[in-house]
Amino acid sequence: MKVACDKIERRIWNPRYEQMSRDEMSQLQLERLQATLQKVYRNVRYYRKKFDEIKFEPEQLRSLEDLARLPFTVKNDLRDNYPYGLFAVPLREVVRIHSSSGTTGKPTVVGYTKNDLEVWAEVVARMQTAAGVTADDVVQIAFNYGLFTGGFGHHYGAEKIGASVIPSSSGNTRKQILIMQDYKTTALVCTPSYALYLAETMAEMGVDPKSLSLKWGLFGAEPWSERMREEIEDRLYLTATDNYGLSEVMGPGVSGECLCRNGQHIADDVFLIEVIDPETLKPVAEGEWGELVITTIHKEAFPIIRYRTRDISRIIPGACDCGRTSHRLARIKGRTDDMLIIRGVNLFPSQIEDLLMRIEGVEPHYQLIVDRVNNLDTLEVQVEMNEKMMTDMVKSLEALQKRIENEIRELYQVSAKVRLVEPRTIQRSEGKAQRVIDKRKL
Repeated sequence: MKVACDKIERRIWNPRYEQMSRDEMSQLQLERLQATLQKVYRNVRYYRKKFDEIKFEPEQLRSLEDLARLPFTVKNDLRDNYPYGLFAVPLREVVRIHSSSGTTGKPTVVGYTKNDLEVWAEVVARMQTAAGVTADDVVQIAFNYGLFTGGFGHHYGAEKIGASVIPSSSGNTRKQILIMQDYKTTALVCTPSYALYLAETMAEMGVDPKSLSLKWGLFGAEPWSERMREEIEDRLYLTATDNYGLSEVMGPGVSGECLCRNGQHIADDVFLIEVIDPETLKPVAEGEWGELVITTIHKEAFPIIRYRTRDISRIIPGACDCGRTSHRLARIKGRTDDMLIIRGVNLFPSQIEDLLMRIEGVEPHYQLIVDRVNNLDTLEVQVEMNEKMMTDMVKSLEALQKRIENEIRELYQVSAKVRLVEPRTIQRSEGKAQRVIDKRKL
């Protein structure tokens, strides 16, 4: 089910900010940026030291372009100031604390004041409204409700809209489907990979997705391809939109697609986004791909300046037919730390996914195994066959395998060994899918 773009102009949650002229928005951004820099210089020792090192005082910022004079903030800076070293308000004013899992080191800790939570609910309400959600919807949130920000962020936004919220959290897939049936869920919030797992489980249970009330799918937290969107829509019979956020700057709500699905609208009054070349650290031209750098300009407890997200995207030039005037972000291609370099060739998992989704005979479940043999990088692509292929002759399977290997080589100039595996062999995820296993010791 897809909704035409020309039917959504009335679905704008906050016209004041979402349809503000670019000149007015730039002035608002400048004023909020100046106030934010004053705040962090006064209250955060880390930023005061960084600014003093380059002899910068907040009063020197005269234009948005001056932001490029300031140093970047990276994830290690958050870990080095664990847990509260980057908070800009006393802990008594912080009403919510979230953090990362900390699986690769100390977790990153972020805080929210009462007003921060209100701003968070506001930007998510805009994003969800753009994706089709109204007060008449029943929103099932299949994100983790722990320290991960995804569940709470979408919860606040849906409640602000006035929708009915089902905080089903992650996991217990069969129960999720029973809830969809019994509670008449109309909007599903989860990762795109989990949406496919839900569709797969529905088929096992004999549940026809057309018998459900689903209309909207709001998916994020991991890169996914346009082909995967089509697969989800075909299997779940809903309209799927992409959205983006990260805990370090707020959580979900940084940007999200409207039903035109021509880029994600950025909450420009809350976030300043730059795109840089990750090698030179210089800004790229408008419309070119690069690493996203985000500065919060409307956050009290945990403002962050020029945060290097490691996510690869670009700003889409021009206006959107939906009537919003905000800048738009292209679908996240991948992360600089997820990008594979195979014998000198840069490759993102999403590129392999896009190719696999176009090939009949395989399922949208795959894993990339990277290793180094005799000082040379190797890439193995494990992909599940569908049930029909299981009965084919060996020659047919070999032909399919060779076809995928040839297409990878022709499209991406990378040699890969493709291994077709039985259905349901690759482990499913109730959260972010693990697409890459890198066995190299780099």
